[in-house]
Amino acid sequence: MLKADSNVRLVRDVSVKGVACAVPPRVSEVSDLCEKFGQESVNKIMMSTGVERRHVVTDECSSDLCFAAAERLISDMQVDRASIDTLIFVSQTHDYTLPATACVLQQRLGLPITTAAFDIAMGCSGYVYGLWMAASLLSGGGSKRALLLVGDTISKITSGDDRSVAALFGDAGSATLLDYELGAPAIPFVLGTDGRGSPNLIVPGGAFRDRSGYTSDVQDPDVRSAFDLYMNGAEIFAFTLARVPALVAVLHESIERGADGVDKYVFHQANKFMLDHLVKRMKLDRAKVVLDVKSVGNTSCASIPLALVIDQRDHSLPVSGQYMLAGFGVGYSWAGCIANFDGVHISPLVVMPDLKMGAVQ
Repeated sequence: MLKADSNVRLVRDVSVKGVACAVPPRVSEVSDLCEKFGQESVNKIMMSTGVERRHVVTDECSSDLCFAAAERLISDMQVDRASIDTLIFVSQTHDYTLPATACVLQQRLGLPITTAAFDIAMGCSGYVYGLWMAASLLSGGGSKRALLLVGDTISKITSGDDRSVAALFGDAGSATLLDYELGAPAIPFVLGTDGRGSPNLIVPGGAFRDRSGYTSDVQDPDVRSAFDLYMNGAEIFAFTLARVPALVAVLHESIERGADGVDKYVFHQANKFMLDHLVKRMKLDRAKVVLDVKSVGNTSCASIPLALVIDQRDHSLPVSGQYMLAGFGVGYSWAGCIANFDGVHISPLVVMPDLKMGAVQ
């Protein structure tokens, strides 16, 4: 039974059916940065972030990763492509300025031309925002089956000379299938935005505010250009500790059994240091909290579904119970929900070159 709260947005009659993820084949070891940053510095980076290696793209785009994940999910679940009437693509690293990448993916996936397809430009909170958007369309009667594709290739916009990000970000794509299902348990969502934090995690140049990259607001010519990601780690950390515990508390209060009613917590996989602090601050049961950055790093908007897939692979336990999903970061933006994962299909992780052969990792 869900409790009423003005900060909670309830979405009814929607169920998550399946999740799949894909990563590129190239693996980048954090230890390879020792020559540039020094052994001691790199050891500290690995200790605090928990990241030892990441899958990073060469020529692949976010759409390629999401396409691979979608093909795996459609194949594994034997989904009739004609039954998908909505396609949502969430990313900060789109293929083109225009057209929308969702339009390209509709054609690549062979979905009917009656499919509604559109992009959402979101980062760390993007997966939960995408779930909310897809679920709202389904609940309101505007859709019957939605395919949510969420992925980023942040490695393309990070400077290898910037030690604050060079060892942190990996690339991944995901696919999630949602259905309209009358009587399905209501999903509580909590969403928030504070644009005052925008300058603290930003790529200042290259878009229409500054196409030429002349801005100098957050630019350090010796470390990064205006076309590279700038991250103020201290401010992002402070924001996270200020906002996420409140987000989790409201979600706990939205369900009858509170924290006892949550079977697993899957937060945005920012880094080990941040997640450890959150767990301690909120006094969560550590055994219920997923941490899977060691081999993939921070994969931005794809980190939550990727954590689900890796957790399933590593523990081989049936996916069931109430899952709290929460994303937070760039924007500033945050979003969380508690969804019933009983019977949700989780496909094995796809490593892209192996897709045609059916191999998985």
